[in-house]
Amino acid sequence: MELSIREGWGGSKASWAILKSFVVWTFTLTVCWLVVGFPLIVLMATVGVLATVVLQAVLPMSAVLLVASSLLGSNLLLVILGAGFLTLKGIHPQDVQWLSWLHGEGVPHHKSVYASCPLTCGLLS
Repeated sequence: MELSIREGWGGSKASWAILKSFVVWTFTLTVCWLVVGFPLIVLMATVGVLATVVLQAVLPMSAVLLVASSLLGSNLLLVILGAGFLTLKGIHPQDVQWLSWLHGEGVPHHKSVYASCPLTCGLLS
């Protein structure tokens, strides 16, 4: 107890870096799960509705609450465990190549061509 009071959160920058990495990984995995995993989310919702209908006969008052909390809790636990694993492994979001969109370092693959360019590109001001 005395050590935590004396050192505090401001004592080491490594703890802030780890916390920042964990929060960024949590955000990134959540966004990826919502965007890329959308078909799985639809499938989980379908299974959840069917499980609610089946459990309604056994647990009439709390079937919806039980199934909804199980689905949301398992998704939240999966994202937090994944973020914790990646943080403890020492993999930082800045090191991952396909996360360039996260830091604003986009790599354009083509040059923009405007419709008026053939008419105005040759003009000198």
